[in-house]
Amino acid sequence: MRTSIAVILTALVAAGCALPSGTSGTSGVPAAAGAPLTVLAAASLRIPVEEAARRFETSHPGLVVRLSFASSTALRVQIEQGAPADLFLSADTASPEAVVAAGLAAGRPTVIARNSLAIVVPADVQAGTPQDLATPGFKVIAAGDGVPITAYAARLLDNLETIAGYPAGYRDAVIANIVSREDDVRAVLAKVELGEGDAGIVYATDAFGSRNVRSIMIPHDANVAVTYAGVVLAGARRPQEAAAFLAWLAGPEGQALLAQFGFEAGA
Repeated sequence: MRTSIAVILTALVAAGCALPSGTSGTSGVPAAAGAPLTVLAAASLRIPVEEAARRFETSHPGLVVRLSFASSTALRVQIEQGAPADLFLSADTASPEAVVAAGLAAGRPTVIARNSLAIVVPADVQAGTPQDLATPGFKVIAAGDGVPITAYAARLLDNLETIAGYPAGYRDAVIANIVSREDDVRAVLAKVELGEGDAGIVYATDAFGSRNVRSIMIPHDANVAVTYAGVVLAGARRPQEAAAFLAWLAGPEGQALLAQFGFEAGA
């Protein structure tokens, strides 16, 4: 009798080991199959992309979306150095284009959103004017060289310098007032929120989402258009899901979600 029970138990264990992949050995409920969908995204996209990932996982049972946020330039360097990822979402078009040129993309970049710039000061400070950034002793928080917001900010300063009422050498005076260089735009915002600087140039969506800063009015003609683009990577382990997620962001549902956080339509 004991021998028969042992034989039966052995058979049951063998049957359990032979369960099809993608199912649970105890309940038969589908389990997460394969590698996660790994998305590298610009720091300024953190909040909407985290929400987009939750919705995408809900509509794709068993799929795990793994997110990593940093400056677009830092993420591009990671990709060039062989970091495993499926999708790259950048705060510019130059970084995705560089990935394409290096043969590291599977297709062309897709524009997913647009933005503009804001000059922010701590919330308890009376909002001033962009000219204040050039005042001697004024503490400006900025991002590091190569970060997209730095290039956009430089264009903004150039534009402002051409406006009547702005002093000659305005851009150089603002740069001379920079007291800190941060890794990405979210870090710039955080330092201004904490009062560790008098002002910083960030994306309009950063100002939109913070209760701890005020925005200084920028002349409309001087502001800078910001374009976000995404591209599926050549080494993607989940290429179909990466393409689907990118298409979702560029489609009606994704655009509606991005608009909730102040982004403008990508089309």
